[in-house]
Amino acid sequence: MKKIDRSCKVRKNFHQAKWDESIIFELSQKGERGILVPKAESKISEKIGDGISKLPQSMKRKTAPNLPEISQNRVLRHYTRLSQQTLGADVNIEIGQGTCTVKYSPKVNDQLARLPKMAELHPLQDESTVQGILQIMYETDLYFREISGMDRFTFQPSGGSQGILAMASLVYAYFKDRGEENKRDEIITTIYSHPSDAAAPHVKGFKIIYIHPDENGYPDYEAFKAAVSDRTAAFFVANPEDTGVYNKNVLEFTKLVHEHGGLCGYDQANANGLLGVTRAKEAGFDMCFFNLHKTFSTPHGCGGPAVGATGVLKSLEKYMPAPLIDYDGEKYFLNYDITSNSYSVGKVRSFNGVAQVVLKAYAWIRSMGPDGLYQVAKTAVLNNNYMFKKLMELPYVDAPYIKGKQRIEQVRYTLEKMYNETGVSTADIQRRMMDFGMHYWQSHHPYYIPEPMTLEPTETPSKADLDEYIETLKFIFNEAYTNPEIVKTAPHQSVCHFIDESGMDDPDKWAITWRCYQKKYK
Repeated sequence: MKKIDRSCKVRKNFHQAKWDESIIFELSQKGERGILVPKAESKISEKIGDGISKLPQSMKRKTAPNLPEISQNRVLRHYTRLSQQTLGADVNIEIGQGTCTVKYSPKVNDQLARLPKMAELHPLQDESTVQGILQIMYETDLYFREISGMDRFTFQPSGGSQGILAMASLVYAYFKDRGEENKRDEIITTIYSHPSDAAAPHVKGFKIIYIHPDENGYPDYEAFKAAVSDRTAAFFVANPEDTGVYNKNVLEFTKLVHEHGGLCGYDQANANGLLGVTRAKEAGFDMCFFNLHKTFSTPHGCGGPAVGATGVLKSLEKYMPAPLIDYDGEKYFLNYDITSNSYSVGKVRSFNGVAQVVLKAYAWIRSMGPDGLYQVAKTAVLNNNYMFKKLMELPYVDAPYIKGKQRIEQVRYTLEKMYNETGVSTADIQRRMMDFGMHYWQSHHPYYIPEPMTLEPTETPSKADLDEYIETLKFIFNEAYTNPEIVKTAPHQSVCHFIDESGMDDPDKWAITWRCYQKKYK
């Protein structure tokens, strides 16, 4: 028997699982049950009644909710099939999420988060019953102080955008305290920072000023100097920006803002290439945030659960969202007093963070230690620049700005030359990648870099993983020149084949709930 040749690095025979699976409402059969809930014990009923009669009339439903009626084994079968139709970090080489750091998250940390004492936590429990998780949150705060140079952290924001909103709220509170809230109405950011660095402050009522890059991809300092004024409330920026270009002169930017009385906020949602290398404080920032579901391996999810850990210098502590977690030498407690002033932002979220996410980040930081965190940064940068060198050898791939210089831990490439020569777009190639169990992210809109492809390998993949991903890209790039139609009509091996996306532009065709679907499509 001849040995099977496994030398090919491209998974040409990949085929994603596909089930002709109905949605759960369509699987519903009247009278079918997964579990029968027992009636309340007689002693309980005697004391509190039936429960429902105690509810205000306005809270009582007029009709029963239209929930699916289905047995346990069919529910299990349904969701197992759906899970097999999903690509993710446990299935594919996860490189292509661009500026949203996605790495392997240790399964032991997931197991810790699923322990009954964690899974069954309630945010309204008495402090005496949650000393363990309060200690973990308190100590995680201390770790982030060391990582960033900030003096205090909150884990209340439930993601990066909410972390930026928290920073914008802090900026407003700071100037309101000084009677300048009407004068300080401008926030400066850059076009290659995350769009939320503009969107969140805009929600708070700030005017947004965008700085474009110079010929090397750095924020244009002359344009920045012209933008900074006595109306500047703050400067919000990511560094490195989404291009992967790191502004080593960022301290000049923050110093100028401070000279005009403004504040500086650091978007460190993706800090993977900077751990142990540089800190927000030394770069002149007054506040910053980290996405625990990115850099700190919690894992990413899809819109949550997440935490945008937000830290500030001592001078801004009193404006932070309440409560903060403190320790009095005997017990850990939720401290509302530290922010009990008329200028505190109050809360940016109902409860104090996603406890399970903080636990995972805590476990990861403890397992890595300071030397390990520094090694994460070095390996992430090494992996990125290995891929950068390999892809830049291809004649139809380019990376604008600072020609010949390395990036930090991500790169925004352009496939404009390929598009002009073949008609195959970056969106076409992105869909074709799904036929090999992979994907990549293009960029935020608008496309300042034409036909973008944004890659961030992180420290997770091995050299073999990187080579397989690179070879798969090269295989598809070759198809673009030799068989463009197969790329333009992709995906072919995925759960869903080519999708007509025109309906996404027509709200009349949207059906985001089962009830809406029933009304629109009878």
